[in-house]
Amino acid sequence: MDCRSTQVLFYLNDAVTQLLDHKEEYTQFGLVRYFAEYFSSVKNSNHVLFRELSYIRATQHNRASFIRVFWRCFRQIGKSGDLLSVPEYRSLLQLLCPDFPLEAVQSASRIVLADDASDGLMSFSDFIYSFQLQFCYQEFLDSIQVIYQDLLAGKSPNTVIVPTSSSVEQLVSVATEESDREEQQQDVVDSSTLAECVDALCERFKHSYPSRTCLREVLEQTDKVSYYGFLQSLANHESINQTIGALPSKEELLIDPEMDQELDKLIAQISVSPGSNSSGSAIGGLKEVQRRASPRRNIHHRRKMEVESDGSTEETDSSEN
Repeated sequence: MDCRSTQVLFYLNDAVTQLLDHKEEYTQFGLVRYFAEYFSSVKNSNHVLFRELSYIRATQHNRASFIRVFWRCFRQIGKSGDLLSVPEYRSLLQLLCPDFPLEAVQSASRIVLADDASDGLMSFSDFIYSFQLQFCYQEFLDSIQVIYQDLLAGKSPNTVIVPTSSSVEQLVSVATEESDREEQQQDVVDSSTLAECVDALCERFKHSYPSRTCLREVLEQTDKVSYYGFLQSLANHESINQTIGALPSKEELLIDPEMDQELDKLIAQISVSPGSNSSGSAIGGLKEVQRRASPRRNIHHRRKMEVESDGSTEETDSSEN
């Protein structure tokens, strides 16, 4: 069975599971409408809002959709030029996925701030492209880190073992605990040797990974490379960004005229509303949306919240055109 067939079955299983768990809520709209709206939300990338992390990570489409939703919801942070810390970015991610882990945000921040991932401040554009790479290709990057550590230890390419998914978790954990980040940033390996090992990894890797052409292109740019230097180059590679398909180019990351118009209307409404002379009411409204939003609500309510989340007044089916 190919990957696409497996993913279709995954979504069909999830749709049926939700229907059975909340039959009284959903059946009142009719089964045909329910399934039509479920798969329409999957197509338009709105289906990941307020879902659990295990669901979001289950497919590459879900991961890319989550990146896109995060960008559309919090793009204004980039426009304002604010620099945020790891805990602050995690708080934003938890507004969309309540069980989003701190470790995933820290992993992305190390790509931007390899020497001080816990305390450094990051711009929105730097964080989101690094987060995209880490979140979409986590398993592959973990495997590369294991290979990189083996090469640093002096092992030859012939003795470097391509790690399994279970061994990656153990070895990456040990490497993180025992190695100093500053030292790791300064240590480099031979780029051609790493390229040889990465190519061998791609031959047998079962999860998604960037195109081998892009990987070779990055490694051919220098004779020596560090692990985080390699990841930074991948995060900024436009071909990889286009392949994922969630974000625009860096030049267009903060440009969205339609969303700007809707936000201006919303701000104007807040400013003229009685008792809304401070930002507290806006923050309270966001918290109220988060509290009420749940995948257990019926699809009619979920679609309404999904439309509001990206600032569009159009129907969900046409919001991603």
